[in-house]
Amino acid sequence: MGMASAQTLTIGLAAEPTSMDPHFVNLTPNNSLTQHIFPPLMERDAQSRLMPGLATKWEPVDDTTWRITLRQGVTFSNGEAFTARDVIYTICRVPQVPESPSPFTQFTSAITGMKAESDHVLLVSTKEPTPLLPANLSNIGILSASASGGEKQITFNTKGCEGFGKPPVSTAFGNPGFAIGAGPYRLVSFARGETIKLERNPKYWGTAPKWETLVFRPLTNAGARVAALLAGEVDLIENPPTQDLDKINGAGFTISSGLSSRVIFIALDQGPAPTPGIAGDKNPLQDARVREALSIAIDRGAIRDRLMRGQSEPAGQLLPWPLFGAEESRGAVSFNPDRARALLAEAGYPNGFRIVLGGPNDRYVNDGQIIQAVAQMWSRVGVRTEVDAKTFTTFLTDRNAFKYSAYLLGLVVTTGEMSMPLRTLMTTRDASRGLGATNYFRYSNPEVDKTLLTALATVDDARREKLLQKASALAMDDHGIIPLHFELSSWALKPGLKYEPRIDQHTLGFMVTSSN
Repeated sequence: MGMASAQTLTIGLAAEPTSMDPHFVNLTPNNSLTQHIFPPLMERDAQSRLMPGLATKWEPVDDTTWRITLRQGVTFSNGEAFTARDVIYTICRVPQVPESPSPFTQFTSAITGMKAESDHVLLVSTKEPTPLLPANLSNIGILSASASGGEKQITFNTKGCEGFGKPPVSTAFGNPGFAIGAGPYRLVSFARGETIKLERNPKYWGTAPKWETLVFRPLTNAGARVAALLAGEVDLIENPPTQDLDKINGAGFTISSGLSSRVIFIALDQGPAPTPGIAGDKNPLQDARVREALSIAIDRGAIRDRLMRGQSEPAGQLLPWPLFGAEESRGAVSFNPDRARALLAEAGYPNGFRIVLGGPNDRYVNDGQIIQAVAQMWSRVGVRTEVDAKTFTTFLTDRNAFKYSAYLLGLVVTTGEMSMPLRTLMTTRDASRGLGATNYFRYSNPEVDKTLLTALATVDDARREKLLQKASALAMDDHGIIPLHFELSSWALKPGLKYEPRIDQHTLGFMVTSSN
């Protein structure tokens, strides 16, 4: 299909997007896809540095006010002009998304006021100094207020915006007539499990992308993905399996690879007993010694060398150095099974205990194999581990219902700095403040919360970085989560195509170019 027309680019996806709604769930497959249609105010380059998008300039007016200058001459794909009203509508809509498994409110909760000085100048106020507001807004795709049901006059209010109208349901965005954005593409069709088709938006304000049509095919089976590439059925694939890289190269295809900001981690339920998968009226995972034992029982070097074939970097924190807030000195946790056994005995578990380790087997590079390997390593130190690996969508449903005491998952740090993984994973769950949005393992450390919130309100970059490093160190020294590794991101492309590896792992069809 991809070879049928030079104007069509067909992409084999490693994970299927679950919705065309840009605000439904903060997941890489969804964010990557919806960015083609609903770009944010601030965009990001391949290294996650902020660039102008629908906003051309952003500057602080005072400690709690930002002035954002919007790009003029922009129209949505339906021909309507883009103005400050659309931005206000979009921010009003984010907390109105029903049943979001990972809400975007973590990026908008600091906003307490929005006022249009003109059609293309917006004043945004926050309760406290919020130096990361531009970085946060880079995660929010902008909707057309009119196409989404907004009234002519929309007034921002944290308790419910006036003129907002009826909140659109997420499934509505699968309809091409409703999915109206200002991006380089517009939706043609969205068929779950089959294909997603986009066509070039003739009204796009920027440089027209090379491809008239983009076709996305979910190919979650790695073998099928490689076979489709080699057979010419797709032009580009995500996450070529590490064991097939030599074969792909040998067949004349190109591999584009680079370090990502995706951390693969194991979350441990630290709430009161009972906890799923562990028998008894006591939860051993509440003991930091047990959590440390489980961490040092994992041979991250062996996982890198044998399973990942060098396509990962062992992790000791949630963000790779030298990104903002990471510490150069904090390397991966050392493998020490003898010490793990001693810690378990010290904590009162000389004979270990039984646990179930959950996770997806079709989402991350070699995820099912990694879960099996970790289970074997834990079992060797006495923590007899049963594996419950399943498809990503099924796993997420169970994870969101708190059905695991331990699970493997990944997070891409789209902001390129430490506050995002700390805020989404390591803060005490508090939906009203956008904290702990994906903390489904009941971790709570008041000192981490306090230090991070102070950092989020600190304007001085050097001081904020030190506070982020301190909050990270508190969580890591507490073994509140087990970082395994950072993935190296790879894409495989047919001859003649080029794609710059992105640290956020997004696959953006409009950034695929010719290599000659």
